[in-house]
Amino acid sequence: MSDALQRIDQLVKSNEVVLFMKGTPQFPQCGFSGRAVQILKACGVAQFATVNVLEDTEARQAVKDYANWPTIPQLYVRGEFVGGSDIMTEMYQSGELKELLGGGA
Repeated sequence: MSDALQRIDQLVKSNEVVLFMKGTPQFPQCGFSGRAVQILKACGVAQFATVNVLEDTEARQAVKDYANWPTIPQLYVRGEFVGGSDIMTEMYQSGELKELLGGGA
């Protein structure tokens, strides 16, 4: 496993909620990342770890390999890959995401 993959694995496993995104929660650099942050906040998640893949080019590719998922943002909850912005939106609308995050986030 590469250093970048090991770093991602450690981040995902040591944080309750991790969002790999373009930009930061305060200044998202794409609409999908902005939507992901808004959804987490709407679900009542006050704190979550983020990785700005625009500043970390190794992580940008490694996170895609880690989840075998081609796009950013990517959400992980309690070590499990949830999905990207579209999946987060669907899960939010159905109430499933809030329920998942309510288990300790």
